[in-house]
Amino acid sequence: MGTVIIFALVTLLALFAVFTTIKSRNPLGFIWAILTLFVFGFFTLMTVIHSGYPATA
Repeated sequence: MGTVIIFALVTLLALFAVFTTIKSRNPLGFIWAILTLFVFGFFTLMTVIHSGYPATA
């Protein structure tokens, strides 16, 4: 169940990278950041839909 947390953290970092690359006007970095955002965002959503939220102890 920790997979949801890891995917969500990577998605948030990719979102931060998108804004950073826009600010620094780095087109290649923007392409990689947006692709990472889409891929890990998809994995995050599908993991939450399929497995649900992580159980609390």
